Amino acid sequence: MCCAGFPVSCRAGSLKIVLPFLFPALSCQEVTDEEVLDASCLLDVLRMYRWQISSFEEQDAHELFHVITSSLEDERDHQPRVTHLFDVHSLEVAYPKVFCVPGSPHPMFNHWKSQHPFHGRLTSNMVCKHCEHQSPVRFDTFDSLSLSIPAATWGHPLTLDHCLHHFISSESVRDVVCDNCTKIEAKGTLNGEKVEHQRTTFVKQLKLGKLPQCLCIHLQRLSWSSHGTPLKRHEHVQFSEFLMMDIYKYHLLGHKPGPRGPEPCRKAGPALEVQDGPAAPKSVRSQPGGPKTQMLMNGACSPPFLPTLPAPVPFPLPAVPDHSSSAYLFQLMAVVVHHGDMHSGHFVTYRRSPPSAKNPLSTSNQWLWISDDTVRKASLQEVLSSSAYLLFYERVLSKMQHQNREYKSEE
Repeated sequence: MCCAGFPVSCRAGSLKIVLPFLFPALSCQEVTDEEVLDASCLLDVLRMYRWQISSFEEQDAHELFHVITSSLEDERDHQPRVTHLFDVHSLEVAYPKVFCVPGSPHPMFNHWKSQHPFHGRLTSNMVCKHCEHQSPVRFDTFDSLSLSIPAATWGHPLTLDHCLHHFISSESVRDVVCDNCTKIEAKGTLNGEKVEHQRTTFVKQLKLGKLPQCLCIHLQRLSWSSHGTPLKRHEHVQFSEFLMMDIYKYHLLGHKPGPRGPEPCRKAGPALEVQDGPAAPKSVRSQPGGPKTQMLMNGACSPPFLPTLPAPVPFPLPAVPDHSSSAYLFQLMAVVVHHGDMHSGHFVTYRRSPPSAKNPLSTSNQWLWISDDTVRKASLQEVLSSSAYLLFYERVLSKMQHQNREYKSEE
């Protein structure tokens, strides 16, 4: 198969060439003669990277997402330093600093070395329960957050906050060598006798060290029965249009986030301590013009056909009256839903309608339901009621951050 309407360069085998031709068509930015968009060229490129992708079998959406992002990573890492003809326009862009080495090719600002929009960092922290010594924080990169769905409590709806809290919840790790306990034990010995490595129990805590511009959340719906057979979990996980990630963010000791940047805390606590307080999240009214839906923090959405979140919640959350002061605010852009079981099924997508040509930087409030070549309008209420498999959020400025930016521009 060939990509109808695609230039010959798109068939040369490069994602950075194929994707820019697909995105405008998917966003209705250009009119094509074809009634159905042919994306076989994209599959051909991915097969060149030795990915086993069939044109006739169902492909897991989360796996395909990682295939595309990892393939783009490979292309970025092998990007030549000398300007390519397809990037000749970049030579006209002025950059603040250019470093040249005599005798070497003229360097260029490499767009592929800039930060990946889906790249974030997880922090892993270990604290000894005996001496309270904290090990150095480890950082690991991620392209998506794969969240397991905790067991549901009867009468308590599952929310995205439950999944996020379950993801970062601390766990005990036994029989770990503690260098600090070993040093303390050595100081108490006579004549500098050699002591055995002291093994204690550590508490491990995950947090989000760096949040990406685009956040992909994967809800793990695969489970295993007692007989070892795969099962699909069909529970509805409530999520909201706006996602506040402040309480899941890792902060340096003695600092807390603020709309104007980090500010010193009055009382410094553990660097990875989850905020205290048993208060349940307060409801947040939906924006004017939207559906009359009570919005609770991060997924507690209660349209008429969904159960209402009870006042007590099984984990501590700060009372959040609204998201206007959030330092890490994300807006929902797309949802992928899987219909079927673990062996077969079909993926459909909810996404925002492309912005108008008059205001291309705006975010549309109109949602679309897409199933192969079928597209129809959908309401936000329908989107929030879906059994999400993948959630795509994009970071936005909160109301207070907008005000601070306007205030600084006036100074």
